[in-house]
Amino acid sequence: MKGRNTYFMDEELNSDRVDVKYLKRLLSRIAPRKKLFLVALLLLVASSVAALVPPALIRVIVNEVVPMEDGGARTRELVLYLVALGVMGALTAALPYFHKLIMGTIGHGIIADLRREIFAHLQELSFEYYDNRPAGKISIRVTEYINELSDFFTEYLLNFIVDILKLIVSTVFLLCISPLLTAVVYAAVVPLAVSVLLIKRGVRKLFRKHRAKNSNRNAFIVESIMGEKVIKSSNRTAFNRSVYRDLQEDSAATWMKIVRRNELNAPLSELLWNAGTLAIYAVSLSLVLGGGAGVTGTVIAFLLYMSLCSEPLLQLAAVMQQFAQVSANLERIYETADAPVVIRDRENAEELANVRGEVDFDGVTFGYEEGVTVLENFTLHVAAGEKIALVGPTGAGKTTVINLLTRFYDVNSGSVKVDGHDVRDVTKRSLRREIGVLMQEPFIFKGTILDNIRYGTPSATDEECIAAAEKIYCDRVAARFPEGYRAMLGERGEGLSAGERQLVSFARIVLKNPKVVILDEATSAIDSETELLIQSALDRILEGKTAFIVAHRLSTIRKADRILYIAEKGIAEQGSHEELMAKKGKYYELNNRK
Repeated sequence: MKGRNTYFMDEELNSDRVDVKYLKRLLSRIAPRKKLFLVALLLLVASSVAALVPPALIRVIVNEVVPMEDGGARTRELVLYLVALGVMGALTAALPYFHKLIMGTIGHGIIADLRREIFAHLQELSFEYYDNRPAGKISIRVTEYINELSDFFTEYLLNFIVDILKLIVSTVFLLCISPLLTAVVYAAVVPLAVSVLLIKRGVRKLFRKHRAKNSNRNAFIVESIMGEKVIKSSNRTAFNRSVYRDLQEDSAATWMKIVRRNELNAPLSELLWNAGTLAIYAVSLSLVLGGGAGVTGTVIAFLLYMSLCSEPLLQLAAVMQQFAQVSANLERIYETADAPVVIRDRENAEELANVRGEVDFDGVTFGYEEGVTVLENFTLHVAAGEKIALVGPTGAGKTTVINLLTRFYDVNSGSVKVDGHDVRDVTKRSLRREIGVLMQEPFIFKGTILDNIRYGTPSATDEECIAAAEKIYCDRVAARFPEGYRAMLGERGEGLSAGERQLVSFARIVLKNPKVVILDEATSAIDSETELLIQSALDRILEGKTAFIVAHRLSTIRKADRILYIAEKGIAEQGSHEELMAKKGKYYELNNRK
């Protein structure tokens, strides 16, 4: 496991080059919508052609219609061509609406699919992935970065196709009209394009750096929101403001470097294009003054096509900027999408059914970081229905035992078995269905008390939820609210005390009724009076169930069938409370310190 990235650490930049494979993967999502995309493309071609026809018509009007000697014929031809110009103008105005509408539909559909896939993938990723990254750095990838992809698909990708198409067709028309004048145009276009590409190459690196700075800022914002009470109670608000100011200044300074680089595009493009335009005017003027049939109309048509050619050339700079930004985002998005799912069901994983609750740890070795083990050759047999208490110093591995049993992590070597089945050989869903976990810090979702009790058992009726709550005295929580069990709770259980949040979590486990129950410091946030009530209820609730109890309170663990003192990467002592006290070893010392 790599060291945890934090808000003050920039994410690594893998390369300064545009990784085309990410863009290909994104564009490959068009394939299921290819029919709709082809319709948009046809409308786009029609729109581009409609925009390119008027200069050709004007050329004919100037060179052929205006010089006609027959006034009546000239008028008829002129009206005909003017109507054609009107039709082309109407098509140029109307067609973009439809192909933009279609591309918008395609773009938003693709982005919606990408959001769903990444969110679903995040649900499958192991705890190791989350251990290494702040929540803010993960959230920005599936929100802001994907939002910018949406803009790219619905606006810039279409513009890019339009601009390239216009450039190609305009160039063909220009060459047909005058190869000499076209050569003059591209004498300015080539250095312009090279200049833009050189600028964008440097800008892309800055965009990737800016992504990292924004990610740091977002991570700090999320951390500050989650730790708001601690921040205020510790008088750290002024310090946090200064940290945020520094993070914001880092982001702003990087953005200003991008702005300064990008601003070079406009004057440089204008300078080179204006130089080319002056050269065109000079050559055109010499051709007009030189005379010749049809020269005036040809020059006018060429200048009109040149103006049509200049617009997409200048717009390509904006598209290149967006592409630089999107390519930096894509790297982070696909880094998340490609993160390996370490804890997954094996191909022939079986359903764990008719569980008795027998648990075995056979020679387990495990560490969260490579080369640093928490447990070594850890062996333990727990009979069905046995109550095991885990005690010991902080960091000794008590919670690790629980994490391996629930398969939040996989062992490095050895095995963990439930009823003789290796937890790696059964489906995660069936394993976790039979194990109920109560953590020290319960998480309450925004919703009613009933919704939160029902969270792990969605098919339960209201009556079953209420019955479960009453068994663990959670009905006292509902009684505080006029709406009772239908009282709406705030985010993270806002409005409930720490003890009340834990009671709701207890009710979840009672309703779930698993064969193996894990209590990880589950009563630490509950006052003594409530704990006495829960202890009496637990005796009934845990009857016939296998239980693992991690606790510091002597009253919580004294009734356990067996107490394990976890230290030095294994079991240092084990036995009943009376047996361990009689040994006067580590457990005895632990109790005397309380």
